[in-house]
Amino acid sequence: MPASASGVATAGRKKGHVASRLTTADLIVLSLLSERPMHGYELVKEYERQEVADWASVSRPHVYYALKKLAKLQLIAADAKPAGGRPVAVFAVTAEGGARLADALADDRWARQRPPSPFTTWLGLSIHARAGDAKRVLASRRGFLAAEIAKERRTLAAIAADSGDRVAIAAAMVVLAIAQFEVELAWLESFERLL
Repeated sequence: MPASASGVATAGRKKGHVASRLTTADLIVLSLLSERPMHGYELVKEYERQEVADWASVSRPHVYYALKKLAKLQLIAADAKPAGGRPVAVFAVTAEGGARLADALADDRWARQRPPSPFTTWLGLSIHARAGDAKRVLASRRGFLAAEIAKERRTLAAIAADSGDRVAIAAAMVVLAIAQFEVELAWLESFERLL
């Protein structure tokens, strides 16, 4: 189920189970661990490799907090594996954790939300900006969009060299991001002419 304004998704189980709130970070952790069991450091590296911060409002600290929370809720389980002479907790999704993730993803509210970006908020307030400042912010946005397009094109090339279940979805997400950035960049040019 998608995050609310407070960033909380209510992905509770029905049929007598007490619903606890799962955040977007919880769902990301369940998703990553569904791919394969990992210890905390591996999980964060996978979070970084998949550039999760680009497509979900989840930070590295959120990942560690979610691990603790999900273990306490018994949605993931830890198994001690030796690593460098000492045991390391390797986490895997429990059956209940997998069911809670699937339940959350079944909610069609994911498709009916439109969270505003900070730039959209700025646009709404920009009538009060000084003309020089507005032009500078718009130029900054144009530079940001161009840099993001270049970055996402590099990401797309890296995805093409990767393998696994996520490759097709990841490529489609990046293609969508590039298209959105390109549309906004073209729109910015026409918007600036209006000013």
